[in-house]
Amino acid sequence: MRCPFCGSIENRVMDSRYRREGNVIRRRRECDKCLRRFTTYERVEDIMPLVIKKDGSRQNFDRTKLLSGIRKACEKRPVSVEETEGIVDRIEQHFQDLGESEIVSEKIGELVMRELAKLDKVAYVRFASVYRDFQDVDEFMHEVRSLLGDTKTNPKKKSKSKGK
Repeated sequence: MRCPFCGSIENRVMDSRYRREGNVIRRRRECDKCLRRFTTYERVEDIMPLVIKKDGSRQNFDRTKLLSGIRKACEKRPVSVEETEGIVDRIEQHFQDLGESEIVSEKIGELVMRELAKLDKVAYVRFASVYRDFQDVDEFMHEVRSLLGDTKTNPKKKSKSKGK
């Protein structure tokens, strides 16, 4: 494993731990040259289906890209790295279990939003605003209201709970 700091390939494993699901090994390593420590993850390479994008093009499923999008939505929120990686793990497992050779990108986005809605409402709205490509504030507010269980016909719903 190449050191991300100095590029040396001489390093040693300081600690190895299995993740909860047992399909990933986390290794803490120390570079023999610069003595800095870094973490690597070892996982079985699963064959993932191709992703059909909105424009009809096909791409390989990219775990890193998915994780990056989820982390952006969770930025400055009380969401741990383990929780974001857990979301990606569950999504990968879901599509592996289906056994399909291709999946539409919308299914991935919907699964991410479902997971984020359970985890952190602000992260959910952030992700939804990019994923659903809101064009104006009304679309954004509609999404927030539906998340809160509020409707336009009952705007006093929130104010009653504040007064108690």
